This record gives sequence, structure tokens and C-alpha cells, in this order.
Amino acid sequence: MSTFLFMPESAYGPTNNCIGIGNALRAMGHRVVFAAERSWSGRLEALGFEEDLVDLAAPPEDTGEATEQSAGQFWTDFIRDTAPVFRLPTIEQLSQFVQPTWQALIDGAKYCQPQLTEIIDRQRPDVVIEDNVNCFPALMTAGVPFVRIVSCNPLEMKGPGVAPAYSGYAADDPSGWAEFRAEYERTHREMWQDYQDWVTSCGAPPLADLEFIHESEHLNLYVYPQEADYVDRRPLGPTWHRLESSVRTTAQPFEVPVSLGGEGALIYLSLGSLGSADVELMKRLVDVLGRTPHRYIVSKGPLHDTYELPDNMWGDHQVPQTNVLPHVDLVITHGGNNTTTECFHFGKPMIALPLFWDQYDNAQRVDETGFGVRLRTYEFDDAELTGAVDRLLADTDLRIRMDAIGRRVRAADGIGTAANLLASLAARTS
Repeated sequence: MSTFLFMPESAYGPTNNCIGIGNALRAMGHRVVFAAERSWSGRLEALGFEEDLVDLAAPPEDTGEATEQSAGQFWTDFIRDTAPVFRLPTIEQLSQFVQPTWQALIDGAKYCQPQLTEIIDRQRPDVVIEDNVNCFPALMTAGVPFVRIVSCNPLEMKGPGVAPAYSGYAADDPSGWAEFRAEYERTHREMWQDYQDWVTSCGAPPLADLEFIHESEHLNLYVYPQEADYVDRRPLGPTWHRLESSVRTTAQPFEVPVSLGGEGALIYLSLGSLGSADVELMKRLVDVLGRTPHRYIVSKGPLHDTYELPDNMWGDHQVPQTNVLPHVDLVITHGGNNTTTECFHFGKPMIALPLFWDQYDNAQRVDETGFGVRLRTYEFDDAELTGAVDRLLADTDLRIRMDAIGRRVRAADGIGTAANLLASLAARTS
């Protein structure tokens, strides 16, 4: 039996990915520990995992009143406070959103470094696995193999032949690439150098230039379907392995509500746990789509009680997404990597309304590869949205193609592939 220590980003996508892989490892007889962020307390233990959690910032001052923090609350609060920036072009978001996000990630890594060192000493893992975008030096100095998982769009693995990450720029139009990269350099160089100095002061290896996380010398995993990948333009080394998808099964059954009976197509609307907190955007989408003949399942988000749904919709603050997707004909999404890859897993075309980070890259990739449509999130015309819905629903060839892709992706068993690779690494290096 080997011990695997997972450290996912404090967000549902990376955490669910690690949960799925961790379940497969436990089924093989291995021990799985989560060094997740504190707001996940009790949620991972309830699934059968060991928890040894970290704080990414000082706990709020004790007022004497018991409060329960939502899972991933750290990033929910951060995104909420910076949400107005999402209306800007991506090149302007570099200074006003992307750089502050990296700084928040760096601050969290620095704060939890002593805790994480103690966890590693206490748990004595055989392999450490990080599903995040920035380095935690304690994981690099643990004396055991470090594995990196990328649960973002694979433009995170950069190269001259692909568009810059976070830009949402077209693969076949490099005209703006150099300007975007220059602005990234201008806005990130000083912060990166400070981080680099701190990382190496902790005994970890140097970072590659302007990179915030190391590539593993042992094993690197990323979640993306072959049909939308970039490897023909940016080949990866032999330590990299693509997981076509990473979709864990859940015990939450789902049946289409009786109230949604009728002849119209069934469509899923979700802007993710963070994007759906933009109530004005959700209200506009609900208003426009409520005037169509179709039926909708809506993930309403954390402010679900602040707006109502019309008669052709049913929703809740959270819905069991992986159990909903098999029922629907089309997905309207923010383009988060989790939802994007799950749509390929179940063979569903997409309309993407990106808000931040790699959502622009996923939205662009879905559009330019013909698996869906990218719209302007805050500037779309009503007719653009309803026209895209009708066009994708009428595209029989696309639906047949997506169905075939879904069957192939599901058969690839990304979770099982990841678990086998990790178990083999532990056996080789023990």
C-alpha cells in the first residue's frame, strides 16, 4: 500500500478531479490524504478520505459565533471582489485580474508553507500530487516524486506555436500574440522574480522563466480531449499524459422534473459556482432564454434566492452536473475546464460565455474547432444567443459527431488512467 497526498486548488473543478482519481487509488488498496484548503473540512472525510488541511490566509477574527464556511470560499470572495474587471478585454485583465490572482495565489503559498511542511512530515507520503497553477515549495522538497495535474486549458503548457494563455486569441491569427505576451511580461516580471527568490530560498528548484509552477520530472497529467488539444502545434515531452476527461460518478440521482414536460429541447445553463454569482448576468440570460420554446435546467449559484425562473426552467443553487448532462441536448457554459471537458465526455455541444482565466481559451477553442459557439458575455444581442441555440440544436451532423466523441472519451477512462499511472510511479520509486 502506498500513501498519496493530494493538494488541489480550493475550487470544485480541481478538487473533484482529485476526488475521482483518489477514489480509484483507494479502490486499489492505497491510502489517500487531502491537504486541501480549510473550507473543505469534513467534506472530503465524508467521502472516505483522510484530511490534513491548510489555511491560505489568517482565519477571520473569532467573534464567538460559530460560522460554517462554504467550500472554496476563499476564491469565491476573491472573484466576487474583482468581478467588474471581467467586462474588460483580456489584455487589460492581465493587470487588473490575472496579476492580482497570481499574487493572491503566491500569498496563500507563502502563508501555508509551514503547515504544509508539517503535514508532509506527519503523513509521510510516497507521492505528492498537486492540481493547481502555482508552486508550493514543501511539495517539491518532500523527498518523494512530485506529480503535476493541469485542470486548466492546456495553453497553460506554453509554446511559440500556440496562442498565449488567458488571451482567448485565435489559433490561426497570431497578430496579437506578441503584444499580449509583452504585456504579460510587463505586468508579471517583478512579481515572478520575487516568487522565484522565495521558492528557491525554501530549497525548491528554480522555476522556468515566468512560470509559477514546476514541470514534474516524473509525471505530468492534464485533462483535455484529443479533438480539441494543441499537441500538433505544441508537442509535449514524454512525462506528459493526456486524460481525455476526469468525470467522477456521484450518488446524486437526477431525473428531469415533471414540470419541464413538453416538446422543446432540453438545455443546461451554468456559469459555474463563481460566474453564477453575477446575478445581473444570470437574470439577463434567464429573461432571454425564458422567451424561447425550449426547456432549461439552471444551476442558479450562491445567490439563487435573489432571482426567479420562468415556467420553462427548473433550477437550484447547485445541481448534480455530471448526472444532468446525459439528459440534455445543449450546454450554455462559462467555459470552465471542468464543464468543457465534461461536455466532451457526454458528447454535448456548447455555447460559451467566458468570464475569466482560461475560460476565454476554452471558449475560443470550442468555437474554432466547431464544437460550439463563443459569444460576448456582456455584449451579446438577444438574437445572437437565441440564434446560436437554434443553430446548434439543428446541426444534426455536429450532434452525431459529438456523440461519437463522447463514446470515445468515456471509453478512455481518464480517472482510471491517472490512477494506474500514479500507482506505477509509486511502485517504481518506492
